[in-house]
Amino acid sequence: MPPQSDPPSTDAELDEALTRPSERDIAAAAALSGDVVILGAGGKMGPTLARLTRRALDAVGSGHRVIAVSRFTTPGVADRLAGHGIDVLAADLLDQAAIRALPDAPHVVLMAGQKFGSTGDPARTWATNAVLPTDVARRYASSRIVAFSTGNVYPLSPAPGPGPRESDPVDPVGEYAQSALARERILTFLSRRHETPMALLRLNYAVEPRYGVLRDIADRVRARRPVPLAMGYVNVIWQGDACSVAWRALASCEVPPFVLNVTGADTLEVRAVAEAFGRHFGVTPSFTGSETGTALLSNAARCHDLFGAPSVPAGEAIDRVAAWMRAGGGSLDRPTHFEERGGAF
Repeated sequence: MPPQSDPPSTDAELDEALTRPSERDIAAAAALSGDVVILGAGGKMGPTLARLTRRALDAVGSGHRVIAVSRFTTPGVADRLAGHGIDVLAADLLDQAAIRALPDAPHVVLMAGQKFGSTGDPARTWATNAVLPTDVARRYASSRIVAFSTGNVYPLSPAPGPGPRESDPVDPVGEYAQSALARERILTFLSRRHETPMALLRLNYAVEPRYGVLRDIADRVRARRPVPLAMGYVNVIWQGDACSVAWRALASCEVPPFVLNVTGADTLEVRAVAEAFGRHFGVTPSFTGSETGTALLSNAARCHDLFGAPSVPAGEAIDRVAAWMRAGGGSLDRPTHFEERGGAF
Protein backbone atom coordinates (compact mmCIF):
# COMPACT_ATOMS: atom_id res chain seq x y z
CA MET A 1 0.00 0.00 0.00
CA PRO A 2 1.59 3.32 -0.97
CA PRO A 3 1.83 6.07 1.65
CA GLN A 4 -1.15 8.39 1.77
CA SER A 5 -0.87 12.15 2.19
CA ASP A 6 -4.34 12.23 3.72
CA PRO A 7 -4.78 9.33 6.16
CA PRO A 8 -8.17 7.60 6.31
CA SER A 9 -10.63 9.32 8.63
CA THR A 10 -13.63 6.97 8.37
CA ASP A 11 -14.06 3.22 8.73
CA ALA A 12 -14.94 2.97 5.03
CA GLU A 13 -11.78 4.85 4.01
CA LEU A 14 -9.63 2.76 6.33
CA ASP A 15 -11.07 -0.52 5.08
CA GLU A 16 -10.53 0.61 1.48
CA ALA A 17 -6.88 1.33 2.25
CA LEU A 18 -6.32 -1.92 4.13
CA THR A 19 -7.79 -4.00 1.31
CA ARG A 20 -6.19 -2.25 -1.66
CA PRO A 21 -4.29 -5.01 -3.51
CA SER A 22 -0.67 -4.52 -4.46
CA GLU A 23 0.78 -5.43 -7.85
CA ARG A 24 2.00 -8.68 -6.29
CA ASP A 25 -1.47 -9.46 -4.97
CA ILE A 26 -2.92 -8.92 -8.43
CA ALA A 27 -0.22 -11.09 -10.02
CA ALA A 28 -1.14 -13.85 -7.56
CA ALA A 29 -4.78 -13.52 -8.62
CA ALA A 30 -3.81 -13.91 -12.27
CA ALA A 31 -2.04 -17.18 -11.45
CA LEU A 32 -4.82 -18.60 -9.30
CA SER A 33 -7.48 -20.94 -10.65
CA GLY A 34 -10.58 -21.71 -8.63
CA ASP A 35 -12.67 -20.40 -5.77
CA VAL A 36 -11.28 -19.35 -2.38
CA VAL A 37 -12.93 -20.28 0.93
CA ILE A 38 -11.98 -18.22 3.99
CA LEU A 39 -12.94 -19.93 7.24
CA GLY A 40 -13.34 -17.66 10.26
CA ALA A 41 -13.80 -14.64 8.03
CA GLY A 42 -15.86 -12.66 10.55
CA GLY A 43 -13.01 -11.89 12.96
CA LYS A 44 -10.65 -8.94 13.15
CA MET A 45 -8.59 -9.86 10.07
CA GLY A 46 -11.03 -11.98 8.09
CA PRO A 47 -12.99 -9.16 6.46
CA THR A 48 -9.74 -7.51 5.35
CA LEU A 49 -8.43 -10.70 3.76
CA ALA A 50 -11.75 -11.50 2.09
CA ARG A 51 -12.08 -8.08 0.52
CA LEU A 52 -8.41 -7.89 -0.53
CA THR A 53 -8.83 -11.27 -2.23
CA ARG A 54 -12.00 -10.16 -4.01
CA ARG A 55 -10.38 -6.94 -5.20
CA ALA A 56 -7.29 -8.76 -6.48
CA LEU A 57 -9.45 -11.22 -8.43
CA ASP A 58 -11.59 -8.40 -9.80
CA ALA A 59 -8.46 -6.60 -10.99
CA VAL A 60 -7.70 -9.47 -13.36
CA GLY A 61 -11.31 -10.01 -14.38
CA SER A 62 -11.60 -13.29 -12.53
CA GLY A 63 -15.03 -14.71 -11.82
CA HIS A 64 -13.78 -17.07 -9.13
CA ARG A 65 -15.77 -16.81 -5.94
CA VAL A 66 -14.53 -15.65 -2.55
CA ILE A 67 -16.61 -17.47 0.06
CA ALA A 68 -16.45 -16.03 3.58
CA VAL A 69 -17.52 -18.49 6.30
CA SER A 70 -18.11 -17.52 9.92
CA ARG A 71 -20.77 -17.37 12.59
CA PHE A 72 -20.80 -13.60 11.89
CA THR A 73 -21.67 -12.57 15.43
CA THR A 74 -20.57 -8.96 14.88
CA PRO A 75 -23.50 -7.00 13.41
CA GLY A 76 -23.04 -5.65 9.91
CA VAL A 77 -19.94 -7.63 8.91
CA ALA A 78 -21.75 -10.15 6.73
CA ASP A 79 -23.77 -7.45 4.96
CA ARG A 80 -20.67 -5.37 4.25
CA LEU A 81 -18.82 -8.36 2.79
CA ALA A 82 -21.80 -9.29 0.63
CA GLY A 83 -21.95 -5.69 -0.58
CA HIS A 84 -18.41 -6.07 -1.91
CA GLY A 85 -19.22 -9.13 -4.01
CA ILE A 86 -18.16 -11.75 -1.49
CA ASP A 87 -20.28 -14.86 -0.97
CA VAL A 88 -21.25 -15.04 2.71
CA LEU A 89 -22.02 -18.30 4.47
CA ALA A 90 -23.01 -18.38 8.14
CA ALA A 91 -21.83 -21.57 9.81
CA ASP A 92 -20.62 -22.86 13.16
CA LEU A 93 -17.28 -24.46 12.35
CA LEU A 94 -17.36 -26.48 15.56
CA ASP A 95 -20.27 -28.39 14.01
CA GLN A 96 -18.90 -31.27 11.94
CA ALA A 97 -22.06 -31.40 9.86
CA ALA A 98 -21.61 -27.73 8.98
CA ILE A 99 -18.04 -28.39 7.83
CA ARG A 100 -19.13 -31.33 5.70
CA ALA A 101 -21.72 -29.07 4.04
CA LEU A 102 -19.21 -26.39 3.06
CA PRO A 103 -18.74 -25.78 -0.68
CA ASP A 104 -15.84 -27.34 -2.53
CA ALA A 105 -12.92 -25.06 -3.35
CA PRO A 106 -9.31 -25.66 -4.36
CA HIS A 107 -8.05 -22.88 -2.08
CA VAL A 108 -8.78 -22.57 1.63
CA VAL A 109 -7.59 -20.09 4.26
CA LEU A 110 -8.21 -21.24 7.84
CA MET A 111 -8.40 -18.24 10.17
CA ALA A 112 -10.72 -19.65 12.83
CA GLY A 113 -9.15 -19.85 16.26
CA GLN A 114 -9.60 -18.86 19.89
CA LYS A 115 -7.15 -16.92 22.02
CA PHE A 116 -9.00 -14.62 24.36
CA GLY A 117 -11.13 -16.46 26.90
CA SER A 118 -8.78 -19.43 26.80
CA THR A 119 -8.19 -19.31 30.56
CA GLY A 120 -11.91 -19.23 31.33
CA ASP A 121 -12.88 -21.96 28.85
CA PRO A 122 -9.84 -24.07 27.97
CA ALA A 123 -11.97 -26.93 26.61
CA ARG A 124 -13.47 -24.69 23.93
CA THR A 125 -10.01 -23.33 23.15
CA TRP A 126 -8.66 -26.82 22.44
CA ALA A 127 -11.76 -27.71 20.43
CA THR A 128 -11.43 -24.57 18.31
CA ASN A 129 -7.67 -24.68 17.85
CA ALA A 130 -7.18 -28.45 17.45
CA VAL A 131 -10.42 -30.32 16.71
CA LEU A 132 -11.82 -27.78 14.22
CA PRO A 133 -8.65 -27.75 12.08
CA THR A 134 -8.73 -31.56 12.03
CA ASP A 135 -12.23 -31.51 10.55
CA VAL A 136 -11.28 -28.79 8.06
CA ALA A 137 -8.17 -30.63 6.88
CA ARG A 138 -10.16 -33.80 6.29
CA ARG A 139 -12.96 -31.93 4.49
CA TYR A 140 -10.49 -30.12 2.22
CA ALA A 141 -7.88 -32.87 1.86
CA SER A 142 -7.72 -32.22 -1.90
CA SER A 143 -7.30 -28.43 -1.57
CA ARG A 144 -4.44 -26.10 -0.79
CA ILE A 145 -4.73 -24.80 2.79
CA VAL A 146 -3.17 -21.73 4.37
CA ALA A 147 -3.70 -21.92 8.15
CA PHE A 148 -3.04 -19.14 10.61
CA SER A 149 -0.93 -20.05 13.61
CA THR A 150 0.81 -17.75 16.08
CA GLY A 151 4.22 -16.65 17.24
CA ASN A 152 3.08 -17.74 20.70
CA VAL A 153 4.32 -21.25 19.87
CA TYR A 154 7.85 -19.91 20.52
CA PRO A 155 9.31 -19.45 24.00
CA LEU A 156 10.23 -16.03 25.27
CA SER A 157 13.57 -15.13 23.72
CA PRO A 158 16.37 -12.65 24.55
CA ALA A 159 15.32 -9.06 23.99
CA PRO A 160 16.11 -6.97 22.20
CA GLY A 161 16.98 -9.56 19.63
CA PRO A 162 15.92 -10.93 16.28
CA GLY A 163 13.67 -13.63 17.75
CA PRO A 164 13.37 -17.26 16.70
CA ARG A 165 13.39 -18.44 13.11
CA GLU A 166 11.01 -21.07 11.79
CA SER A 167 13.64 -23.78 12.32
CA ASP A 168 14.20 -22.91 15.99
CA PRO A 169 12.61 -25.03 18.76
CA VAL A 170 9.09 -24.25 19.86
CA ASP A 171 8.12 -24.20 23.54
CA PRO A 172 4.64 -22.73 24.00
CA VAL A 173 3.70 -21.09 27.30
CA GLY A 174 0.09 -21.58 28.48
CA GLU A 175 -2.88 -23.49 27.13
CA TYR A 176 -3.66 -21.13 24.27
CA ALA A 177 -0.16 -21.46 22.85
CA GLN A 178 -0.13 -25.21 23.51
CA SER A 179 -3.41 -25.63 21.62
CA ALA A 180 -1.98 -23.57 18.75
CA LEU A 181 0.98 -25.92 18.54
CA ALA A 182 -1.47 -28.84 18.59
CA ARG A 183 -3.15 -27.27 15.53
CA GLU A 184 0.20 -27.15 13.76
CA ARG A 185 1.06 -30.75 14.64
CA ILE A 186 -2.32 -32.09 13.56
CA LEU A 187 -2.28 -30.19 10.28
CA THR A 188 1.25 -31.42 9.59
CA PHE A 189 0.16 -35.01 10.21
CA LEU A 190 -2.86 -34.69 7.93
CA SER A 191 -0.86 -32.87 5.25
CA ARG A 192 1.48 -35.85 5.07
CA ARG A 193 -1.26 -38.45 5.27
CA HIS A 194 -3.46 -36.93 2.55
CA GLU A 195 -0.68 -35.15 0.60
CA THR A 196 -2.46 -31.85 1.17
CA PRO A 197 -0.27 -28.83 0.39
CA MET A 198 -0.38 -26.41 3.33
CA ALA A 199 1.25 -23.31 4.75
CA LEU A 200 1.32 -22.45 8.47
CA LEU A 201 1.59 -18.73 9.22
CA ARG A 202 2.96 -17.85 12.65
CA LEU A 203 1.56 -14.32 12.99
CA ASN A 204 2.87 -11.90 15.61
CA TYR A 205 1.06 -9.27 15.73
CA ALA A 206 -1.22 -7.65 13.11
CA VAL A 207 -2.02 -3.97 13.74
CA GLU A 208 -4.27 -1.28 12.32
CA PRO A 209 -5.66 1.93 13.83
CA ARG A 210 -8.68 0.31 15.51
CA TYR A 211 -6.91 -2.47 17.39
CA GLY A 212 -3.60 -4.16 17.99
CA VAL A 213 -0.52 -3.68 20.13
CA LEU A 214 0.10 -0.16 18.87
CA ARG A 215 -3.47 0.88 19.61
CA ASP A 216 -3.23 -0.70 23.08
CA ILE A 217 -0.14 1.35 23.88
CA ALA A 218 -1.60 4.52 22.35
CA ASP A 219 -4.80 4.17 24.38
CA ARG A 220 -2.80 3.93 27.60
CA VAL A 221 -0.63 6.91 26.75
CA ARG A 222 -3.52 9.13 25.73
CA ALA A 223 -5.53 8.20 28.83
CA ARG A 224 -2.46 8.80 31.02
CA ARG A 225 -2.47 5.21 32.24
CA PRO A 226 0.84 3.45 32.88
CA VAL A 227 2.25 1.36 30.05
CA PRO A 228 3.49 -2.07 31.28
CA LEU A 229 7.11 -2.84 30.45
CA ALA A 230 7.53 -6.47 31.55
CA MET A 231 7.08 -7.47 27.89
CA GLY A 232 9.40 -4.71 26.84
CA TYR A 233 9.75 -5.55 23.13
CA VAL A 234 7.28 -6.54 20.42
CA ASN A 235 6.98 -7.32 16.71
CA VAL A 236 4.08 -5.96 14.69
CA ILE A 237 2.95 -5.99 11.06
CA TRP A 238 0.39 -3.79 9.32
CA GLN A 239 -2.79 -5.81 8.86
CA GLY A 240 -2.96 -5.16 5.12
CA ASP A 241 0.56 -6.55 4.74
CA ALA A 242 -0.25 -9.63 6.83
CA CYS A 243 -3.30 -10.36 4.69
CA SER A 244 -1.27 -9.89 1.52
CA VAL A 245 1.17 -12.56 2.70
CA ALA A 246 -1.69 -14.92 3.57
CA TRP A 247 -3.26 -14.45 0.14
CA ARG A 248 -0.03 -15.01 -1.74
CA ALA A 249 1.00 -17.93 0.48
CA LEU A 250 -1.63 -20.08 -1.25
CA ALA A 251 0.95 -20.52 -4.02
CA SER A 252 3.61 -21.59 -1.50
CA CYS A 253 1.76 -24.48 0.12
CA GLU A 254 3.82 -27.66 0.45
CA VAL A 255 3.78 -31.20 1.85
CA PRO A 256 4.71 -31.19 4.71
CA PRO A 257 3.47 -27.66 5.46
CA PHE A 258 5.51 -24.61 4.62
CA VAL A 259 6.05 -22.73 7.93
CA LEU A 260 6.44 -18.97 7.92
CA ASN A 261 6.85 -16.30 10.58
CA VAL A 262 4.70 -13.32 9.60
CA THR A 263 5.59 -10.04 11.28
CA GLY A 264 7.39 -6.78 10.69
CA ALA A 265 11.06 -6.09 10.12
CA ASP A 266 11.76 -4.36 13.44
CA THR A 267 11.92 -5.31 17.09
CA LEU A 268 10.07 -2.44 18.73
CA GLU A 269 10.86 -1.19 22.21
CA VAL A 270 7.57 -0.69 24.06
CA ARG A 271 9.00 2.28 25.96
CA ALA A 272 10.03 3.99 22.71
CA VAL A 273 6.65 3.32 21.10
CA ALA A 274 4.90 4.89 24.10
CA GLU A 275 7.17 7.92 23.91
CA ALA A 276 6.39 8.29 20.20
CA PHE A 277 2.68 8.33 20.95
CA GLY A 278 3.35 10.77 23.76
CA ARG A 279 4.85 13.19 21.26
CA HIS A 280 1.80 12.79 19.00
CA PHE A 281 -0.62 13.47 21.87
CA GLY A 282 1.41 15.98 23.86
CA VAL A 283 1.55 13.61 26.82
CA THR A 284 4.47 12.37 28.90
CA PRO A 285 3.95 8.60 29.20
CA SER A 286 4.16 6.82 32.52
CA PHE A 287 5.27 3.22 32.95
CA THR A 288 4.87 0.30 35.29
CA GLY A 289 7.39 -2.46 35.82
CA SER A 290 10.60 -2.77 33.86
CA GLU A 291 12.03 -4.66 30.92
CA THR A 292 12.93 -8.24 31.84
CA GLY A 293 15.41 -9.17 29.14
CA THR A 294 13.10 -11.59 27.31
CA ALA A 295 10.03 -11.12 25.12
CA LEU A 296 7.76 -12.89 22.65
CA LEU A 297 9.51 -12.23 19.34
CA SER A 298 9.74 -13.75 15.86
CA ASN A 299 12.31 -13.42 13.09
CA ALA A 300 10.48 -12.82 9.81
CA ALA A 301 13.53 -12.59 7.53
CA ARG A 302 12.30 -15.55 5.49
CA CYS A 303 8.91 -13.91 4.98
CA HIS A 304 10.49 -10.68 3.78
CA ASP A 305 12.88 -12.50 1.47
CA LEU A 306 10.01 -14.40 -0.18
CA PHE A 307 7.15 -11.90 -0.08
CA GLY A 308 8.90 -8.55 0.21
CA ALA A 309 9.29 -6.13 3.09
CA PRO A 310 6.08 -4.77 4.63
CA SER A 311 4.74 -1.80 2.71
CA VAL A 312 3.98 0.04 5.96
CA PRO A 313 7.02 0.19 8.26
CA ALA A 314 6.56 0.37 12.01
CA GLY A 315 7.18 4.10 12.28
CA GLU A 316 4.53 4.85 9.69
CA ALA A 317 2.11 2.48 11.41
CA ILE A 318 2.57 4.45 14.65
CA ASP A 319 1.88 7.69 12.79
CA ARG A 320 -1.26 6.23 11.20
CA VAL A 321 -2.64 5.01 14.52
CA ALA A 322 -2.02 8.40 16.13
CA ALA A 323 -3.59 10.29 13.20
CA TRP A 324 -6.65 8.05 13.32
CA MET A 325 -7.11 8.66 17.04
CA ARG A 326 -6.60 12.41 16.76
CA ALA A 327 -9.28 12.47 14.05
CA GLY A 328 -11.74 10.75 16.41
CA GLY A 329 -11.52 7.32 14.80
CA GLY A 330 -13.10 4.47 16.72
CA SER A 331 -11.73 1.38 18.42
CA LEU A 332 -12.74 -2.29 18.25
CA ASP A 333 -12.15 -2.38 22.03
CA ARG A 334 -10.31 -5.70 21.84
CA PRO A 335 -7.11 -5.44 23.88
CA THR A 336 -4.35 -7.81 22.79
CA HIS A 337 -2.91 -8.41 26.29
CA PHE A 338 0.51 -8.28 24.64
CA GLU A 339 2.02 -7.76 28.09
CA GLU A 340 0.99 -11.26 29.25
CA ARG A 341 4.09 -13.38 29.95
CA GLY A 342 2.46 -16.46 31.46
CA GLY A 343 0.23 -17.40 28.52
CA ALA A 344 -3.03 -16.72 30.40
CA PHE A 345 -5.39 -15.19 27.82
